[in-house]
Amino acid sequence: MLLLDTAGLYFRAFFGAPEILSPDGTNVNAVRGILGYLSQLVDQYQPTHLACCWDDDWRPQWRVDLIPSYKAHRVVEVVAEAPDVEEVPDPLEVQVPVIREVLEAFGFAVIGAPGYEADDVIGTLATGAGMPVDVVTGDRDLFQLVDDAAGVRVLYVGKGVGRHERVDEEWVLAKYGIRADQYADFATLRGDASDGLPGVKGVGEKTAATLLQKYGDIDGIVAAVADPGSDLGPGPRLKIRDAAPYLEVAPTVVAVARDIDLPRDGLALPAAPVDPAGLAELTERWGLASPVERLTGVLAALPALS
Repeated sequence: MLLLDTAGLYFRAFFGAPEILSPDGTNVNAVRGILGYLSQLVDQYQPTHLACCWDDDWRPQWRVDLIPSYKAHRVVEVVAEAPDVEEVPDPLEVQVPVIREVLEAFGFAVIGAPGYEADDVIGTLATGAGMPVDVVTGDRDLFQLVDDAAGVRVLYVGKGVGRHERVDEEWVLAKYGIRADQYADFATLRGDASDGLPGVKGVGEKTAATLLQKYGDIDGIVAAVADPGSDLGPGPRLKIRDAAPYLEVAPTVVAVARDIDLPRDGLALPAAPVDPAGLAELTERWGLASPVERLTGVLAALPALS
């Protein structure tokens, strides 16, 4: 099964490709780009199931309540009374509903959940999937889902979809010196400016990894701070103690949800578009003949599901 971080992919397509205009002059580079990514990934991995995971709430209030700075730098005020919105460029914003319409016309499952991010949808669908799972994302936070025994790995597209890396437990250990199941605590300690997570002041990747190697997890580190007889050095001890309020709430914010009530039916990969007439109309309106034909051909060439 392929689980796609859909927003991450269409942002990547938008910023990574030049403007491509539809017949009415609308830029459709993100629409064409995500269809191209799907063709490449489906052709390469030939999944039996696929879900395009959606951000129904890109900045859930329950996470903001715990850490007000969470994704705060991505927020703009449209007018004084308007709700916060994600800073999406106008030429991309108009493409997002088109992307969803095209995906649904093909028959790909598009799944979101009120009050949750796409990461949480991915975490839930990857948990107990009953089959090998590849998570397609450029978000390192999802490394916490990597689990060799459960058959969950990440296809990390940080260097591009065409140069993605297959992230398994060995990869995480070699890259960061920690186990994959320690990655959420690692990210909590290190912090992440892109998500507005301050981390523990003075603790970078190397110190975070060293602490986790020695004490196992954040609870173990905090216990070592509280134990005057532990061998934790005075520098890290003070830094962790000063960050106590942050460490009480941050693990909940960083941890990907794995237990949302989500439908698990309808994830089978379509062999052909489920709404050919609707797809044809969208294709003509937005000038998508080439990427739609390519993806349709890739789906038709896949081995029939037993």
